[in-house]
Amino acid sequence: MSLPLPRRAHVNTAQTRAPSQLKKELLEEQKQEIREAFNLFDMNNDGYLDYHELKVAIRALGFEYSKQEVLELIREYDRDDRNQMHYEDFFAVMGEKVLNRDPLEEIRRAFRLFDDDNTGKISLRNLRRVAKELGENLTDEELRAMIDEFDLDNDGESK
Repeated sequence: MSLPLPRRAHVNTAQTRAPSQLKKELLEEQKQEIREAFNLFDMNNDGYLDYHELKVAIRALGFEYSKQEVLELIREYDRDDRNQMHYEDFFAVMGEKVLNRDPLEEIRRAFRLFDDDNTGKISLRNLRRVAKELGENLTDEELRAMIDEFDLDNDGESK
């Protein structure tokens, strides 16, 4: 379902940063991450993402956009009044976001995914839960070994 949006002037990506220039700066792994996020949610494989597809594709890359921010992206990059975002525009916008990721914030965000009980530490229970969610069949002994690697105060948890 497409949402009717007021049309804005299309932003020429060449005015900001051409996708070909951006592609040269991203690591191949980062390019692949962006391609996979787009392709995973381009349900009809037409090279465009509608509002709902775009929102989850952005989230899959680890970014949180409000409804208004997603609608704004669609307004800015709507090429032909489809109320959708084309792959090249998605790549340019998300590529810029990926390039500007703060590594320290990425580490904090990953830590928070493990620390679901907000203790400021990663416990055996936290690690067991994440391993299970990822489909990893690890023993408690293997999980404890991971914690021991980073357990600086020998309390059985990593900080």
